[in-house]
Amino acid sequence: MPDEDGYFGESVAAGYDESSAEMFAADVLEPAVELLAELAGSGRALELGVGTGRVALPLAARGVEVHGIDMSRAMMERLRAKPGGDAIGVTIGDFATAKAQGTFSLAYLVFNTIANLTTQDAQVDCFRNVAEHLRPGGRFVVEVGVPDLRRLPPGQNAVPFRVSEGRLGFDEYDVATQSMTSHHVRIEDGRAEYLAVPFRYVWPSELDLMARLAGMRLVDRWDGWTREPFTSESRQHVSVWEKPAD
Repeated sequence: MPDEDGYFGESVAAGYDESSAEMFAADVLEPAVELLAELAGSGRALELGVGTGRVALPLAARGVEVHGIDMSRAMMERLRAKPGGDAIGVTIGDFATAKAQGTFSLAYLVFNTIANLTTQDAQVDCFRNVAEHLRPGGRFVVEVGVPDLRRLPPGQNAVPFRVSEGRLGFDEYDVATQSMTSHHVRIEDGRAEYLAVPFRYVWPSELDLMARLAGMRLVDRWDGWTREPFTSESRQHVSVWEKPAD
């Protein structure tokens, strides 16, 4: 069950960086930071769901002023403890509605974090909240997977995403509600730990409509951070919407 930090309380925050170590690899992280720095230009950047600072810290090291919004105080403590963490401004709250001071040239959501908002209304609110934070001409970037329904075995509603020694992860889909639950099983020292986290999967075209409702328009969509073309075979996308200039 979630606590006051949602599903990312102390028990998750303590091992979060270790459990997502592959996302810290240079070949994964550097292209993302490079593209975000380019889009931010000389302006400020707002990260929704900033977490422990995987992206915010190297982006700030590039000279971009970064502010983060996150519900989890436990994750924020990890961010603050890292070198450079005190330079990241933080607002504690739900990133669909929480307000940060000032305006930004860039806002971004990475690593499927948009799906942490488990209703369509909350996802729509997020786009509207971003639009209110962006200055005219500002960009909103989202990195998220394409729903993996084609991989579902016939007659089943779950598909594994991690199978390794001591770790098992699988996603369970409900296509009637667009809800998804990620199940995580970890075995260590003969003891098993289990965590289930709810998400709402969302299609690229649905995100485009949310952007339109918020007064933004799609300007780019790629398969990944190195700007490969997005195709019908893509399993994820990096999309960029723009708030029109006055």
